Amino acid sequence: MNYLYPIFLKVHELNVLLVGGGFVATEKLEFLLKSSPKAQVTVVSKMFRPEFLELAEKAEKVTLIEDSYDEKYLGGKHIVIAATDDKKVNLQIRNEAKERFLLVNVADTPALCDFYLGGIVTKGNLKIAISTNGKSPTTAKRLRQLLEEVLPEEIDDLLDNLNAYRDTLKGDFEYKVKAMNEVTEALVKKR
Repeated sequence: MNYLYPIFLKVHELNVLLVGGGFVATEKLEFLLKSSPKAQVTVVSKMFRPEFLELAEKAEKVTLIEDSYDEKYLGGKHIVIAATDDKKVNLQIRNEAKERFLLVNVADTPALCDFYLGGIVTKGNLKIAISTNGKSPTTAKRLRQLLEEVLPEEIDDLLDNLNAYRDTLKGDFEYKVKAMNEVTEALVKKR
């Protein structure tokens, strides 16, 4: 059973610490920036792969610190991602972050994670998150690819139109929900 609670974070308003500058850290940063291009990320690593540097250079709010991990870097952070190639350092990061009640993701170690970076489908204002509960990130990736193919580009126009219609509705919350349910029912009717 999947007990995860899906939420969408305003990462551009939070401070993220990413520890690592290698291949896995590059994937984590790429994922963060794809979903939230204005994410505020501080990255600490003794070294950075060229691909990592290239990605960070294009980002608006990524700060690089060339240093070994130290607990002082947790100050002022909300979310921590441990993506070093040293399991002991990743565990240290996780334990010190948990002492500060920070949310932590330890790359490739689901048991040590408070959250996973699942598959994300984005079409304009529509964003769909996919989770396999850490069991198969590759399956989440394939489902993401499928949804990206089948969801029309015009979905954002639909969302804008529905939002405009919702703004014209008068009445209490219950009435508005009923009206929106009626107008969107056609989206799920079998043809």
